Amino acid sequence: MSSPKSMQQPMALRLSSAGFLAFWCLLASFPIFWIAVMSFKDPIDAFASNPLSVIFGPETVATGRGLSIVSIVVGAAVLWYTVHLAVTKLPRVVTQLTPPELIVPGWIIGAVVFALGFLIVFFGILPPVLGVLNSVLGPLGKPILGLTTEHYQAVWAENAFYENFINSLIITVGVVTVSLTVGTLAGYGLARSGSSLAFWILIVALVFRALPHSVLVAGYLPPFINSAEILRPILGEAAPTLYGKPWAVIAVLVSINQPFTIWMLRSFFQNIPNELDEAARVDGCTHFQAFRWVIMPVMWPGVITTGLFSFLLAYNDYLVCSLLLDAQNQTMVPAIAGYFNRETTTTDQVEAVAAAVSIIAPLFLLIMIFQRQIVSGLTAGAVKG
Repeated sequence: MSSPKSMQQPMALRLSSAGFLAFWCLLASFPIFWIAVMSFKDPIDAFASNPLSVIFGPETVATGRGLSIVSIVVGAAVLWYTVHLAVTKLPRVVTQLTPPELIVPGWIIGAVVFALGFLIVFFGILPPVLGVLNSVLGPLGKPILGLTTEHYQAVWAENAFYENFINSLIITVGVVTVSLTVGTLAGYGLARSGSSLAFWILIVALVFRALPHSVLVAGYLPPFINSAEILRPILGEAAPTLYGKPWAVIAVLVSINQPFTIWMLRSFFQNIPNELDEAARVDGCTHFQAFRWVIMPVMWPGVITTGLFSFLLAYNDYLVCSLLLDAQNQTMVPAIAGYFNRETTTTDQVEAVAAAVSIIAPLFLLIMIFQRQIVSGLTAGAVKG
């Protein structure tokens, strides 16, 4: 239904707003687009002074590596269909096949299976099929756009970047699991307590959340380094050293992020009427049963939105991981910085760019899969104080 004429914005204001939004989107997306293009080119093309050479990669094409018109059309169609499946079909399938009490593990399994399926199809099945098509289609099968995946192969196979990915996965899953488990219980308790003391305790905790991470990590370093001596009276000679292990990073990141997680979840719980709790109690539920079977099914958009913030904290962290992990257990972000800590060549720099693009891919996948829950969670008041 159209709004009254008196409430409509002037044409100049609408055009200026749309122009500003388009400019901001272009400004924000350009670095991602540019590094993605660079990562598939030979170093001489990736760092060419002519932008067209970076995009089309003439030197890469000259070596016989590139995409033909057929490859571009088929690849674009596969990517579009993948996005379509992730946005429309995948949420429906996960919702239908997963019981309500297992919705979070169902989403995790669904996202992992979908990602593995995409990798197998796009990088395992599609290249040989396109090779056959290009060989029989003559001019349409000749490369016109330079493209090579050798930098990704060097990063993941030769430089064992998959080990950094596994470390990032362990830390991210650990942080999200602990943060949401503690945060949902604490947020529900604070939202229903009605006590002003709990509110001010949370305010004080948020002040510590605002401190620089370097200040907090400095306080954790001594007990982690000396953890074996501290735990030896309890565990004996089997006492572990926590320094350099992923569990230490999980503990620190949870400690840093937990006040913010509780604050967000408390805001969500406050938007759920108390009458739901009262109705569940009248029907014979305990407090925990009311929380588990009545409140949590309504809370999933808020839990997913909060979990995304916790995921981004752990996934993108540099300082805590670089200070508390040794070289064998580094996550992806500090590992990329390691490319520039040695005597770098242009090839090393392009490999670092390829590693950075690899980090971006899971974030896009998460946003595509959980976009509805995220929008629903934000509009439900997740950022209200």
